[in-house]
Amino acid sequence: MAKYNSLIVIITAFLVQSLIFSLVMAAATNITTDQHAILALKDHITYDPANLLAKNWSTSSSICTWIGVTCGVHHHRVTVLNISNFGLAGTIPPQLGNLSSLRVLDLSVNQLSGTIPSSIFQISSLEGLNLSHNQLSDSFPSIIFNLPSLQVIEFGSNSLSGGFPSDICNYLPNLKMLHLSGNMFDGQIPSTISKCQQL
Repeated sequence: MAKYNSLIVIITAFLVQSLIFSLVMAAATNITTDQHAILALKDHITYDPANLLAKNWSTSSSICTWIGVTCGVHHHRVTVLNISNFGLAGTIPPQLGNLSSLRVLDLSVNQLSGTIPSSIFQISSLEGLNLSHNQLSDSFPSIIFNLPSLQVIEFGSNSLSGGFPSDICNYLPNLKMLHLSGNMFDGQIPSTISKCQQL
């Protein structure tokens, strides 16, 4: 009986150690994924007038200490990426869509060009998206409807074009702020916008 109990203790200890190891490795993989995503953004920046990213975004320090990066207290993942007003030029890489715990993405008041990667709209936790005052082009991204958690959309002062989707309020029930001025949209503002009751 004593041998049987000892065997149970050994197996239990092994299982606990395996679980802890798995959790630690999962956390490391996740924060590593976040780090790769943000370094991809750094690689897509062609102009950084104050060298803020060059000085701060380095693998020699924890990603959670990087300028513009905020990590969650409990799960140690990137929850906020705010590099607004840095005067950056470049493009937005699709790898930002790998920031799967991101709640706020603010790239406003820079000189970013190109299109908005569709991968960003796969971040199910995203609540605030501010890309205003850049040089982004293309049409209003209807794939944004994949984000029912989204509360703030700021796309103002870019070069977005095309029509405005009439069914936006059907898919974004929590939308509280919508800023689209200073673009090149055509057509009418749909009356269905009144369905966004929190707007």
